[in-house]
Amino acid sequence: MQSKPFKASVIQTASVAFNPWKTIDRLKEYTYRAAQEGARLVVFPEAFVGGHAKGLGFGSVMGTCTQEGREAFQMYYEGAVDVPGEATHRIGQAALENNVYLVTGAIERELGTLFCVVLFFAPDGSLLGKHRKLMPTGTERLVWGFGDGSTLPVFDTPLGRIGAVICWENYMPMLRLTMYSKGISLYCVPTADHRETWLPTMRHIAREGRCYVLSACQYGRRSDFPENYPLKEEVAADTVLARGGSCIIDPMGNVLKGPVFGEDLIHTASIDPGLLTRSKFDLDVAGNSGRPDIFTLHVDERPRRLVNSITTD
Repeated sequence: MQSKPFKASVIQTASVAFNPWKTIDRLKEYTYRAAQEGARLVVFPEAFVGGHAKGLGFGSVMGTCTQEGREAFQMYYEGAVDVPGEATHRIGQAALENNVYLVTGAIERELGTLFCVVLFFAPDGSLLGKHRKLMPTGTERLVWGFGDGSTLPVFDTPLGRIGAVICWENYMPMLRLTMYSKGISLYCVPTADHRETWLPTMRHIAREGRCYVLSACQYGRRSDFPENYPLKEEVAADTVLARGGSCIIDPMGNVLKGPVFGEDLIHTASIDPGLLTRSKFDLDVAGNSGRPDIFTLHVDERPRRLVNSITTD
C-alpha cells in the first residue's frame, strides 16, 4: 500500500434504469469527470448498471403473483448483465481509459435468478471480482437471490485493501467483522438508502473498522425510468425517487464529503493512508481489541451450488 495521499470519488447520479448500455455510457462519462478531479478510485451506487427497481412490488402478495408482476420481472431481467460478459468488458474499458480502480453496483443474472452485486475493476481494465449481496432487504427478496460466502473479497491494491458491503448488509455485525478481519481499508458502500439515519451508520463503521468509508447513492427522478415503469401510483416526471446522500468518511469518523441531497454530483476527497495506521493505535476490532479468547466468528466462504457434477475419467 502506498504511503502518499491520493484522491477517491463517489458518484451521485442516476442510472438509466433497465438499460445497461446507456447506463455504462453514463458511467464512462462520470468516471472521466472523477479522473479529471484526480481520483484514482471511483465508486458508483447500488444496482447502478441494471437499475434499482425502487417502488415496484412485482404484483406479489402471499400465495399469488400477477401477470403484470411477471412482465415487470421480465423487464428487469432483460436489463441485467452477465458477469463476465460484454457489459463488464465495457465497464473495464472505463477503468482502463481513466487509469482508476472502479467499483460499481450492478444487477447480475445467472440462469433464471437476479443478484444485486458489486463489481471491482483494476486500472488495466480487468474484472478483479464481485460481491453478491448476502441478504436482500425486505421486498428485494422477491427478485434478488441470496449471495453465499464465496464472494466476500477484499483486494490488495497499491491504494489499499478494497472491498464492498452493500446497503443494509452494513447492519450485519458479523459481515462487518469479516471485512475488518480481511484488513479492509477502503470500505466501499454502494447503497440505495437516502435516509437521514444513513450518515450515522457510515460514521460508526468508519470509526469502528478504522477504515475509509465511501458511500454512493443514486440521485434519480421518475424520468430516469421507462415510461411503462409500473409504479402503483403514477407521479410527475420530475418527482425524486432517490435523493442521494453520498459521503466519504475518514477512519476517525470525520465527514470529508457530503451528504448532499437533491443534487447530481461527484464527491472527491483526499485519502491519507497513514491515518489508517494512526487510527488503530487505540482500537483494532479484528486485532488486539477483538478478544479471541472470548469471542470467535466462523465464516463459511465455500460456494453453494445446487448441482455438483462428479465425472470420472
